[in-house]
Amino acid sequence: MTSATKTSNVRTVDLKLEVVVIPVSDVDRAKRFYDGLGWRLDADFAVGETFRVVQFTPPGSPSSIHFGTGLTSAAPGSASGLYLVVSDIEAARAQLIAQGADVSEIIHRAGPGQPPVSGRDPERRSYRSYASFSDPDGNGWLLQEVTERLPGRVATDITTFTSSTELAAALRRAAAAHGEHEKRTGGKHDENWPDWYADYIVKEQAGKPLPS
Repeated sequence: MTSATKTSNVRTVDLKLEVVVIPVSDVDRAKRFYDGLGWRLDADFAVGETFRVVQFTPPGSPSSIHFGTGLTSAAPGSASGLYLVVSDIEAARAQLIAQGADVSEIIHRAGPGQPPVSGRDPERRSYRSYASFSDPDGNGWLLQEVTERLPGRVATDITTFTSSTELAAALRRAAAAHGEHEKRTGGKHDENWPDWYADYIVKEQAGKPLPS
């Protein structure tokens, strides 16, 4: 019996991505920037003059960022492709601009390998719409609109939301879909709408076929 066979039924240990380190040249300037975006300041402590760590967490994110002194040898501004997943890219872009970020125009891709096109995906398909911005050092952030996960991307037996805003957005999508459901069923009020909403939200997050 191989080792792989022996362990196939053993529950794997959770490995949760906690922190990403980004390189900056001016710690206080970076702190002002991310604080201005409304990100939560979790820590700012130093040990002497050679070590300092600042931690911020984006709203609704389970993961955080670190920057400071003595954390990394990477060149300041060299981090790129830092994804921020949002349920409404237009609202997220407007909020970030209001908080001081220089966010690009929204673009979308019609399909894999296709060149970008101006504007949000007209069908609001997940993983298609993007916008970008950088911090004062040039570390690059990418907004990506995701409302429905691809199959296999999340645990199918767990439904979680990291903020009331995220849950509210899911409820709005369920409400819109349920309205179409009621039209297809003759326009009658569905007394079991809470069950329909719950089924829709759980399946949407798990990437399963949605109820019709």
